[in-house]
Amino acid sequence: MCGIFGFVSSGKSKLSYVEVRSIVDELFELSESRGKESSGIAIKSHAKKTIEVLKESIPASQFIKSKGYQNLVNDSLKKSTDQHLPFTLIAHARLVTNGTQENNNNNQPVIKDGQVAVHNGIITNVDDLWSQHPDLERNFEVDTESMLALLKDYQNKGNSLSKSIHHVFGEIYGTASTSILSANSDVVVLATNNASLYYTIDTENEVLLFASEAYILDTAIKNWSASSKLALSEVKWSTTDSSIILNNSSFEHRFFKYNEDQLDQINVNAEQEEFEIINHSPDEAIDFKKVEQEIARQHDSKLSSMLEFNLEAINELKRCSKCLLPETFPYIKYDEDGECNYCKRYIPKKQGEKEGEFKALMEKYKSKDGTPDCIIPFSGGRDSSYGLHYIVKELGLNPITYTYDWGMVTDLARRNIARVCGKLGIENIIVSADIHKKRENIRKNVEAWLKKPQLGMIPLFMAGDKQFFYYVNQIKKQTGIKMDIWSTNILENTDFKVGFCGISPSFDKTRPDYLPFKSKVGLASYYMKNFLTNPAYLNSSLIDTVASFYAYYAEPRNHFYQLFDWIKWDEKKIEQTLFDEYNWEVSPDTTSTWRIGDGTAAFYNYIYYTVAGFSEFDTFRSNQIREGLITREEGLKFINQENQPRFDSLKWYLEIIGVDFEKAISIVNKIPKRYPQ
Repeated sequence: MCGIFGFVSSGKSKLSYVEVRSIVDELFELSESRGKESSGIAIKSHAKKTIEVLKESIPASQFIKSKGYQNLVNDSLKKSTDQHLPFTLIAHARLVTNGTQENNNNNQPVIKDGQVAVHNGIITNVDDLWSQHPDLERNFEVDTESMLALLKDYQNKGNSLSKSIHHVFGEIYGTASTSILSANSDVVVLATNNASLYYTIDTENEVLLFASEAYILDTAIKNWSASSKLALSEVKWSTTDSSIILNNSSFEHRFFKYNEDQLDQINVNAEQEEFEIINHSPDEAIDFKKVEQEIARQHDSKLSSMLEFNLEAINELKRCSKCLLPETFPYIKYDEDGECNYCKRYIPKKQGEKEGEFKALMEKYKSKDGTPDCIIPFSGGRDSSYGLHYIVKELGLNPITYTYDWGMVTDLARRNIARVCGKLGIENIIVSADIHKKRENIRKNVEAWLKKPQLGMIPLFMAGDKQFFYYVNQIKKQTGIKMDIWSTNILENTDFKVGFCGISPSFDKTRPDYLPFKSKVGLASYYMKNFLTNPAYLNSSLIDTVASFYAYYAEPRNHFYQLFDWIKWDEKKIEQTLFDEYNWEVSPDTTSTWRIGDGTAAFYNYIYYTVAGFSEFDTFRSNQIREGLITREEGLKFINQENQPRFDSLKWYLEIIGVDFEKAISIVNKIPKRYPQ
């Protein structure tokens, strides 16, 4: 989920300090796309006999300009290069998952038991690991600590380093790509269980560079090739379930597979002298978490009581005799039998009829040597998780997954991404937006909306995620991969959102993001009118909003496939597969497995349901009824459960964007209802 990289040198390199520093700075800047919430570095210097660590809760581009960073590299790194002595540098750009970045102990590199590590990924069974090893001491929230504690424990029990790594990776679930330094061993460990680690070596200069994304390393090499003294090899794809161990003073390096039986035969020379670990990081923030939790518990009951669930009144609405759509649905009409125009105009999707054709088509894209052959946009949601499973297990493709984190990807979604990618051994490329800025943009648009609530303006809350479509094309260019496969389900069509803008439905659309040109013009006109009548929308988020909608509606779709246009969408099969094979996690505040990884869904669906008497669930279940996947009675039962307010998710969303819960919910509740009460 984060960006890690490193530089290993035996001291024989011809590079000067200035050249090494420029390489490291560029790797930091390139890695920032993987996470902007904190940055850190560790330098193991044979010149000083130290491992010095610095980490701060700032983006990499700011970190490399900080006084602490300047002092550290000017001292430790410069001494090593000037004296031509071995050094190892590992670094990290963090996208926060386990543990707040405000507590520096949770940031990386992580220091534990004489070891220093950077880690990309999420260990999803971290709490279970601590419970299963009660003799190990837990000090931090960050999941990386459990990996280091286990590694040291296995070594203390007499296992070799390589065998200990084998044991650790056998116990952890999720994704883990890591580099580990030790205070009492002249060894650098690089290990991955999901092929998200890449390296390049100059054997003559005895230098190895690594990074968690091939594009980062490849870009850096191309930028250096004209002026650098290094003769670096081509960037190599990492191998799932593999590790490289380097003795950097002699630059011996060996690979091994975790599942080999002869790991104990792989030995490395140990140093006699222990290096001192020095942490230059700012003091950790005071942890008020326990106090805050107690206050929150006392306050939550008051907040949750504010939420409306007008089930009785909403159930009095006239609904289509065939599906579930109520009379408050935009542009709805009923015939003399009570059937709505959406049902009468519905074109059956006939999912699954072309599965054989799709499999034959995919054979044309499949790589012959196991190198990646497709990009899979991966949100961590239900359909994208199953889609990845199908693409790997049924189609036999070799994907790279891609996630655009715009600040509303929940921790639950991140854990599910780690579960599925870790189990399948698939790399996940994270493009991390400036999350603080994105959330600030959301806050400004929500605050503007609260001044003059209009149902048609709600999609502005989600505008920031539409650049997902732009970045998938960028990653295709970076990797040279032609094809992308999406797990978007046409049954998720939500035309009512633009219906509230005065845009009539497109009954013949073939994908959810399609909108005719005339409708696009009408939509732009509607937004412009509301911008003029509510100037609060004319804020600093406007440029990002325009860019997002352009990406959604105008970004090219080349070699673009939607999986569920070809294969059958079977909810029970999908859920059973995810639960049985990946221990997939669900949200405790809803019975649905849909939309649980999207931080915005609980808020906008609460508004739609409270004001208009229906939500996305009504449209989704109605499409299932039309396809014959469920009965109308089953659909009614589902929506009465799924439309219940999700307090925990609502509270998280409003807190994280900085909008007062009481103010927001009070305003929503006061909006005139479109149904009698």
